[in-house]
Amino acid sequence: MNSAEFDRWLSQQQLTAQTQDLIASIRAAPPSRRVRGRAKNVSGTYPSRKMGATIQFESHTVELWAIYQMENDPDVLEFYDQPPPFKINYQNQTGRKIAHYHTPDFFVLRTSGAAWEEWKTETELNRLAQKYPSRYQKYETGNWHCPPGESYASTWGLEYRVRTNTELHPILTQNLMFLEDYFRFPHHIPPTIAEQILTAVRTNPGTNIAALLASVPGVRADDIYSAIATDQIYADLQAVPLAEHWRVRLWADIESYTAHTHSGLSVTSEIPPSTALLPNTPLLWDSQIWTLVNLGEKTATLLPETGSPIQLPTAFFLQLFDNGTIALHNSEQPATSNEAARALMDAASPAALTEANRRFHLVQAYFQHQTDIYRDVPQSTLSRWVKQFRTAEATLGCGYVGLLPRTHSRGNRQPKAPSDASELLDKFIVEHFETPRRSPGASVYRAYTRACQDANIQPLSQRTFYTRLKQRPQHQQILKRQGAKAAYSSEPVYLELSQTTPRHGDRPHAIVHIDHTQLDVELRSQATGRNLGKPWLTLLVDAYSRRCLSFYLTFDPPSYRSCMMVLRTCVRRFGRFPQSVVVDGGKEFHSVYFDTLLARYHCLKKTRPGGKPRFGSVIERLFGTTNAEFVYNLLGNTQASKQPRQLTKDIDPKSLAVWTLADLHTYLTEWAYSIYDNSVRDSLGATPLQVYTDSLAATGEREQRRIAYDEDFLMATRPSTSKGKALVQLGQGIKVNYLYYWNDAFRSPTVERTKVPVRYDPFDMGIAYAYLEGRWVKCISQYYSTFVGRTEKEVMLAAQEIRQQDKRNAAGSNISAKRLADFIAAVQEHETLLLQRLRDLEARSVRESLTVDRSQVPQLPKIGIPVLEVAGNRERTAIEPAVSQKIELVDVARLPILGEYR
Repeated sequence: MNSAEFDRWLSQQQLTAQTQDLIASIRAAPPSRRVRGRAKNVSGTYPSRKMGATIQFESHTVELWAIYQMENDPDVLEFYDQPPPFKINYQNQTGRKIAHYHTPDFFVLRTSGAAWEEWKTETELNRLAQKYPSRYQKYETGNWHCPPGESYASTWGLEYRVRTNTELHPILTQNLMFLEDYFRFPHHIPPTIAEQILTAVRTNPGTNIAALLASVPGVRADDIYSAIATDQIYADLQAVPLAEHWRVRLWADIESYTAHTHSGLSVTSEIPPSTALLPNTPLLWDSQIWTLVNLGEKTATLLPETGSPIQLPTAFFLQLFDNGTIALHNSEQPATSNEAARALMDAASPAALTEANRRFHLVQAYFQHQTDIYRDVPQSTLSRWVKQFRTAEATLGCGYVGLLPRTHSRGNRQPKAPSDASELLDKFIVEHFETPRRSPGASVYRAYTRACQDANIQPLSQRTFYTRLKQRPQHQQILKRQGAKAAYSSEPVYLELSQTTPRHGDRPHAIVHIDHTQLDVELRSQATGRNLGKPWLTLLVDAYSRRCLSFYLTFDPPSYRSCMMVLRTCVRRFGRFPQSVVVDGGKEFHSVYFDTLLARYHCLKKTRPGGKPRFGSVIERLFGTTNAEFVYNLLGNTQASKQPRQLTKDIDPKSLAVWTLADLHTYLTEWAYSIYDNSVRDSLGATPLQVYTDSLAATGEREQRRIAYDEDFLMATRPSTSKGKALVQLGQGIKVNYLYYWNDAFRSPTVERTKVPVRYDPFDMGIAYAYLEGRWVKCISQYYSTFVGRTEKEVMLAAQEIRQQDKRNAAGSNISAKRLADFIAAVQEHETLLLQRLRDLEARSVRESLTVDRSQVPQLPKIGIPVLEVAGNRERTAIEPAVSQKIELVDVARLPILGEYR
């Protein structure tokens, strides 16, 4: 809301002046804290089109879903994350008084009023209600309340609400995510196509998307989704996911949908609510009762009352379900005795079933008076079996279960060890073995025997001690002895049984993962042949199709430069920016620069928990595949280095290294974009390219989200300084990273002594950019001939070395452009900078290949400084002579290789 709309809303609410000032301060204040991920929650930021800013969330299944709900709720006018905290008072379960500052999740302005809202799961609220009964309370209506929060809100005439995940509809949330591209970026539907769609829906109310695409020529999935998003046609977004074309019903408007629903009119291929097709749903097919075990994407599994389960293609099963051949079975269960009989059958072992089958055959022979069959069975044994059969048939309705052998209940099943010795043994296991000290088992047992002797107790045997250790929960034992990271591999996998949004998305570009790894291969310099170490690989992977969208290879450790280049490559290849990005806790993913870039292109950021690689299983698996299928086949791979005691000179990867960074990048490009892309993956059952192409056609091309790989995009990916602006100093220009940059536009009196936004190229410190009078202008640095082509990493290393020299000499650390230029000019005398220079030169050829045709990149005017030129599909920095001087580049191949600098 603008100021006029806000004042109008305040007048409608009839709030006090103090409350109006409070709401105004909340609207003007930034978030009171920055959210962070913990052990199992995924935090992140959401670019809100309603608020025009990024909104933080601490849970991608509760708070993020709430954001989607508020974003698309017309009743919600504004919502602010992490509002200013306030103090609450309450008591815990022991009666102890607690007082602290509390920060709610959101402050929401609705047409009916304003309220603080706290979102939590129902499970977490039940746990907190036991721990803090006076803070969280559940009423008989099922609603949750927070008396301390409501008490504070009532003093201002506002509300405090506790919201739970049960209020969030998973299918609705999935569909809102699916349609977000059409909400944010309007898709133009040709008038003739829009008329054909509306005519087809009116002619056949309740038709599905698949039938509409097949019957109306020229209609694409994009047109249908855009029509739904703009309310030209209606689809129940809470019924089924929009990606399932054969299940989504279309109507001319909501009135038609409501009329057909309330009137009970039959619709062709009518689909019941999605909740009716959950696992263990009883179905009636050909007068027999079946149980739906699983309804997967490709196959549906059905279990008959007797016999083996069968599998049907999901499309065929839904077709039978649509036409009524298979229907829901709504009859009550016959009797509870069947449940008892089934429990006995489920507990029976294969050997027990074999013995029961033999007994059943003999009992049936007895009933049929076939004496020759049971002649060898003692009469008393046969009589006991017949009695057990008839008793089970009378009480449980199934005589067969009475013949199951009961050997598991024979004998004395009570523990025979003395209780005092057993309790003491369990105590020593808990207090001495399952501790971070990680004492050996033999030491713990010796301490146990000494304690038994002191207490005059007969100790249990050592074999019993180790048996008892193995019977303890192994995950908890590893957690207590070795910590959470060691126990993560033994942690049970969480299986989501309810129908929620797919964790890998429902289409390409919906969820992508970015991460870095150091490749296990040693590389050499192309110019000098010197070993430069192992390169870093940055991958960007589509979670849905498992396709490698882009990668970047460099010698520099992970930084924002790697993130920038991998996103540049993605836009260059596909002309698309992902809808959401999953990253880890690395600092390169949490800079203002990276967050600004994602917000600029409406990309949601999710931060996975630290130390939980399963949250990034897609990209972690691709790292392993890259090593196994490509890197480990190269000469100089470092597998032998993982066993240093067995390493000899003949197999030392550093002596066997022959690959250069440019060659590795060339062949890695061929493997990632061709070989891997067209190889069948077990997790998909198809190739990543095939899944990507088919899904893109089915879920929409979304051409309205295309991004031009032009100078505007390149400028958005260039970083700025920590302050974002620089002062235009008289006669010197702007100062960026210790260097002054100049452009003739700085002579304007309206520009001098003003702070202007600045950006720089981290791969060429000879130039920077300043935003003047509505456009970006290119600026030349001091000592241009020295800094042209130098990377930011190299300049920072030089500045760091100058500081170290001044520290050793007890001199001031005033770093100027002249000192940096003089220091870099003597690069051949310094090994650290020499190695960095060699690595930068190796990486230059890699960056040169990451571009597009010349026609797609706007050409800047030539002013005697490097400009971006493109020849074919290769990008190169053309270093042209300045007007007043001739630039002479350093030939690194001729530089002498000196000893280690000390």
